[in-house]
Amino acid sequence: MRIARGQKMEKIDTEKTKMDKLIRDFENTKYFGYMFFVEYDGQKFESFDENPNKKSVKSEFRKILEKNKINIFKGIQQAGRTDANVSAKENILYINSKGIIDFSKLKFLETEGLKINKIVRTLPFLEFPQMIEKRYYIYEYPKKLRKNNEERINQICKKVSGKKNFYEFTSEKGKKLKNHRREIFVKYENGKLYFVGDGFLPQQVRIMSNFILNNTKFDIEKLNDENFENRKLGIKDKPLDGKYLTLMKVDFSEKLEKISFFDVKNIEELINLKKNNNENLEIGNSKIKIDDLNEQLKSIDKVKKIERNSYFTVFFVEKKDKGEFIGKRGKNIRKLKKIFGDIVVKEI
Repeated sequence: MRIARGQKMEKIDTEKTKMDKLIRDFENTKYFGYMFFVEYDGQKFESFDENPNKKSVKSEFRKILEKNKINIFKGIQQAGRTDANVSAKENILYINSKGIIDFSKLKFLETEGLKINKIVRTLPFLEFPQMIEKRYYIYEYPKKLRKNNEERINQICKKVSGKKNFYEFTSEKGKKLKNHRREIFVKYENGKLYFVGDGFLPQQVRIMSNFILNNTKFDIEKLNDENFENRKLGIKDKPLDGKYLTLMKVDFSEKLEKISFFDVKNIEELINLKKNNNENLEIGNSKIKIDDLNEQLKSIDKVKKIERNSYFTVFFVEKKDKGEFIGKRGKNIRKLKKIFGDIVVKEI
């Protein structure tokens, strides 16, 4: 029992150390991470990644940011990298930027074939693709072009679903990757193939779609774990056209959910949030505490914006007011921390 308690305390201490570092790093940087939720028509683009002399999703996205005078630091990452001609109802493009980007104030949100639908602020310098838990695709191939009947299609879908080595279901470029193990599930419904997975190899969905819909000769019984693992399937199917494929949505990992910010209207809402989350507060009556705060912290009205994630609260103040808001030797911040927990102050 003593060992178990000791291990538990050690785990808590380790998590607290990580959290303290995360907060300090965020305090010490002028950058924010931004997730741009975008949709696009893949047939309007020649590629996804930026490519000289080619119209790409990322290059057109960059042009929209430049029109809005948004500067990018360290390039553009993505929730899902889509092949040429592949569309997206929801993909996320992630950037680092010093500016406070307000979605409601952006004048330019779209270009031909690409539209920004939402922006969420998060922490900077993330390995963003690793923060995505699942991707959802639909392949809608014309019925007249399909060679397999529905029964065979369903049988193959069942056999290729699960956590497997998908080495044989990717391009030559994909075969050069170190890890080919993915957890993927496929179903056939209303004439469409639905794919959901923790990640996909280059051209994997399109190669699998061709195999499922059109390979009439392959012995389905050979689709066993041993043959997947030993790369003995002998798959020769080519990728189908990307124009029939759409990335429908992506799911955040729990970590990304927790570090992403949401707007808080005012101090009263912040207090109610903490009470509703059963977080410890030194108060019983929120109105009394707000009045008390206004009395003790004359600078509370300097706050221009409040955001929160699962770990800490961010108060945005103008540069000229930052010193007064923090207080002499951090006096005001210490008072706020007693009420709201960990706090970061940022200039707006």
